[in-house]
Amino acid sequence: MAGGDSPAETKKGSSKTSKNTKDSSKESTLKQKSPAEFFAENKNIAGFDNPGKSLYTTVRELVENALDSSESISELPEVEVTIEEIGKSKFNSMIGLIDRERVDTKLYDDYETDKAREKRLVKEARASEIQAKNLASGKKNKEPGVSKVLKARGEASYYKVTCKDNGKGMPHDDIPNMFGRVLSGTKYGLKQTRGKFGLGAKMALIWSKMSTGLPIEISSSMKSQNYVTFCRLDIDIHRNIPHIHLHEKKANKEKWHGAEIQVVIEGNWTTYRSKILHYMRQMAVITPYAQFLFRFISETPEKNVTVKFTRRTDVMPPIPIETKHHPSSVDLLLIKRLVTDTSKKTLLQFLQNEFVNINKNLAARLIGEMGPDFSPGMAVKSVTSQQMVRIHQLFRQAKFDDPSGDCLSPAGEYNLRLGIIKELHPDMVATHSGSAQVFEGHPFIVEAGVSVGGRDVKQASHILLLFIHGINIFRFANRIPLLFEQGGDVVTRTALKRINWNSYKINQTQDKIGVFVSIVSTKIPFKGTGKEYIGDDISEIATAVKSAIQQCCIQLKSKIVKRLQAREQQERKRSLSRYIPDATGAVYEVLKQMTEEHTKKRKRYKEEETAMLEKVSKLIITKETLKEKLAEHVEQVDYEMALEYATQSGVSEEPRENIYLQQLNPNHSNFIDLQSPTFVFRLIL
Repeated sequence: MAGGDSPAETKKGSSKTSKNTKDSSKESTLKQKSPAEFFAENKNIAGFDNPGKSLYTTVRELVENALDSSESISELPEVEVTIEEIGKSKFNSMIGLIDRERVDTKLYDDYETDKAREKRLVKEARASEIQAKNLASGKKNKEPGVSKVLKARGEASYYKVTCKDNGKGMPHDDIPNMFGRVLSGTKYGLKQTRGKFGLGAKMALIWSKMSTGLPIEISSSMKSQNYVTFCRLDIDIHRNIPHIHLHEKKANKEKWHGAEIQVVIEGNWTTYRSKILHYMRQMAVITPYAQFLFRFISETPEKNVTVKFTRRTDVMPPIPIETKHHPSSVDLLLIKRLVTDTSKKTLLQFLQNEFVNINKNLAARLIGEMGPDFSPGMAVKSVTSQQMVRIHQLFRQAKFDDPSGDCLSPAGEYNLRLGIIKELHPDMVATHSGSAQVFEGHPFIVEAGVSVGGRDVKQASHILLLFIHGINIFRFANRIPLLFEQGGDVVTRTALKRINWNSYKINQTQDKIGVFVSIVSTKIPFKGTGKEYIGDDISEIATAVKSAIQQCCIQLKSKIVKRLQAREQQERKRSLSRYIPDATGAVYEVLKQMTEEHTKKRKRYKEEETAMLEKVSKLIITKETLKEKLAEHVEQVDYEMALEYATQSGVSEEPRENIYLQQLNPNHSNFIDLQSPTFVFRLIL
């Protein structure tokens, strides 16, 4: 057929068309991901970037959960953390694998070819020859570089992480969902919390599932329970549900309460050892009322580490209180959710009871401003989407009182100062706790401490000056340490760029300066996916941080000036005292000559002078007497000069009073604690 397609070609074309249609339908099929699957694929968001960071984040999550659990029942926390290194053979036996020797060595990633081996040997021989020449000529040899040894990608390091606490414990039936279902928990209300994502140990379980395939083990018991719950489970990533291996009750013979969590994960202790230990130390600084025991158990006993951070006080901060939303902090989606979840009937009751700082009178005024479509008695469930937009617009434009900071739980000046002194032993320390302030409708409190000198605080060197200018910065958000991404943090930028340390008599290059800043809020404005630093773009927080550090510096300046005054006083006294013997000898010789002239009546003296010369002749005034009088005069002059210097410097001598503290009898249970920034006075009733 001219100009037409053959039947075979038509059939072939239609077949091809149907195939393309089938492929496109496959591509256009909608797929869903569970929350667990999302975090498994984007584990870096939760701090599981690599094996080393995953080990650190696992320890951090477990420790913070333990502290929250203990504090929720006002129990002084006792936390034990153990990281046990697991070798390849032991790990294989745990999962039921038998060790197998390599058969085809060329198949492995760390195989070294003959050419590569020859090249390496030539390089090592050349380096040895250069070292021999340098040794012969007296030149200093460089440290020999470590030859790179290829490591197979499959040679991972495994660790068993265990965390035990004396906290609240968990209900028997809730444990599977608390660990095996992502985005389910008890910390999703509006209040100050330590967690960043609400994942807790769930992300550690997901990482364990991805890296080892082993389940997590939980032991838990609540107060007054006569049994201990034991649960072994893992998580179904795709369905976001727990997969329970064992869930049983055991006898609680020791009357223990708390939780013990054990998980086996891939990690890297070598690269993150310092980070984990720094985290534990900084946690001991911000929570001196807690006791921490950290152990690292290696396959080689020489590498074992045991560190105990003892409790220094029994004064705990108040428990954070869940609060309601401030009208200026809500968005349209939140308003819709509050309308859906509220138990109130009318719009007036809804505004009055679901938000802070809206009383009945203000709620009525807001409803009147919304327009004729709104009335105080209208059913809140009947509010339309358009009307919710109007409510949201009015919330953004209206003026409301700032929320109070009563719902927050800062560490407190006493605990912050005590933690700094306990762990760093500084020469001087000053602390300051600011009043509650607000950003975007969320209250926040900034506490700061500045120390000079101490243990484990580095002095500025050439290298340190390039990075932190001799200042050691310790950052805390909702009472947890922040160790990563320090450069962009508001605390770092404020300490380096906005504080003139010289004006406070602090030498930035010579003194060992420690800057401690703790920020607590119902919403910490973290930056970045990892939530490891607070941005410098919120003026309210930046101003509060600067003010808190400056208040500490003002306190330190007073102490430093007094110390300089005492040092100068000692120098003046030392200088004057150096000339007392010579001055005494010269004056006494003159007095002796005058006495001889008076005795021989060669010269007449006044009555007062004559009386003094008679004392010299009778040895009432001797060389030693003059020395004592001169020493007393030096003391008096030195005191007057120091007082004048202190007055000019604006430092007054404060009255001092002896304080006698009665020994605390452990049998006394009735007492009242009166807290101040520097001490706690306990009144025994």
